[in-house]
Amino acid sequence: MNRCRRITDVCTNDWSYVLNTVFSRGETRTNRRLPTESAPFLSRTHATAAKHVPSSDSEKKPRLRAIDLARKIEQDKTKAKAAAEPPVSAQDKRVTELKQFTLQLQKVHPNVLAKHLHRSMLFQDKDLVVINKPYGVPVQDGSGVTSISSVLPVLSKMMDGTKSGSGSPLFPCLGLEKEATGTLLLARSEEVADHILNLYKNNQVQRKYWVVTVGVPVPSEGVIDIPVIEREVTGPQPHFKMALSPAYRMNDTGDGITKVRGHRQAHGAVTKYRVLDSSSGCSLVELQPFTGVKHQMRVHMAFALACPILGDHKYSHWAKLAPQKLPERVLGRLGLEQSKIRHLPLHLHARQLILPRNSQPDISVSCPLPKYFTKTLSRLQLVLSEETEPE
Repeated sequence: MNRCRRITDVCTNDWSYVLNTVFSRGETRTNRRLPTESAPFLSRTHATAAKHVPSSDSEKKPRLRAIDLARKIEQDKTKAKAAAEPPVSAQDKRVTELKQFTLQLQKVHPNVLAKHLHRSMLFQDKDLVVINKPYGVPVQDGSGVTSISSVLPVLSKMMDGTKSGSGSPLFPCLGLEKEATGTLLLARSEEVADHILNLYKNNQVQRKYWVVTVGVPVPSEGVIDIPVIEREVTGPQPHFKMALSPAYRMNDTGDGITKVRGHRQAHGAVTKYRVLDSSSGCSLVELQPFTGVKHQMRVHMAFALACPILGDHKYSHWAKLAPQKLPERVLGRLGLEQSKIRHLPLHLHARQLILPRNSQPDISVSCPLPKYFTKTLSRLQLVLSEETEPE
């Protein structure tokens, strides 16, 4: 009898130890022993909870839609492409910025260019229209890109609000170079165009330009009166350039000047200039030409004052065709290397146009600077004061 009682006590103690060990580790995570009387109840509860556990993980996850799968694949491709491409350098970012500023409207559909010109119109009345000419767009046809003249019929329709038929014609009066920006005058009849041309020939039309020059002109203001002629440059790359054809030269003793016979093909060219600000070895200069000779402002600044216009790759050298050579200090300010300087645009902007009228106040139109121009002024620390701003 005693032997049977000892066997029963041993079995009871062993089962109590097992139950207390399991529940102290799995459920309560404490070191306290659970009473043996609760073991059957906890076992049943634990078994009931186990019945509600899902049989697999697939029942918890939402079904993947086809569009989500396509997006994930596209994102993976984009990440893989970005990882494979080399990092973009600061130089490449700067070149991309210049291209965005200057190449937006070249080789575009005529309607796109016409809409841009219509939105950026500066002045219009019954006789005249002044538009803001963008960079790199020629006034006349013949250069392989969309020109201003080719979109004037579309621009006229937009101005008159007509969708069909033809609006009143527009005629360019005073041209601008392809690389120049700013005020471009259009006449709404041939009679008005002829009248404007006569005013211009008699120096009654004022056109003021802003340029950034490499170097500081000395003196700070003056008038350049040196004829200009077209000459051929011989060498490995033969080409034609406008050049100075001075009417005076130094005498043999070097203490005076002698008048020389002018070339028959030379054209009189007169340019008034005024330095508005200078910094970092560069200057912001206001130019006012009194004559309309081809490239006269570029030639006068490069060869008469030895301060070529920034981005003038043609007239920064005489004997060769090559990108403009800039000092290291200027390159650092512009954020460019010499190898990338060919992307630098010409900084020549038609800032203000003043036209006289008989019985009414004169027409004075000012044109805002393009983005690449203002960016350059900021980089070179050239400041516009209230005195430099046109009235």
